[in-house]
Amino acid sequence: MAQRQPRYSMEEHARRGMDLYARQIRPQVEAGNKGKIVAIDIDSGAFEVDEEELTACERLLARYPEAQIWCERIGYDAVTHYGARGIVGRPG
Repeated sequence: MAQRQPRYSMEEHARRGMDLYARQIRPQVEAGNKGKIVAIDIDSGAFEVDEEELTACERLLARYPEAQIWCERIGYDAVTHYGARGIVGRPG
C-alpha cells in the first residue's frame, strides 16, 4: 500500500479540520457521542465516529483511501492531553 502524502501545511490541515468540525460535523455528532472520536477527511468532509481513534481512521480510509485525516474528541477541546495524569481528554 502506498503511503499517503500530506497535501497541506500543518497549520492549514488543522485550520481546515477544526473549521469542518465546528461548522458542519459537530451539530451532527455531538448528541449522545461525548468522548468518542470523530475522524474527518478534510478534503471531502466525510467522517467516521468510534470509541477508538484508530478504528475511526481505518473505517474512513476504507471509504476514502487518500483521506487527509483530522481527529476531534467529541465534547472536548483536544483528542489527548499529555501531562502528569497521563493522556486524557480535556472537557470543552
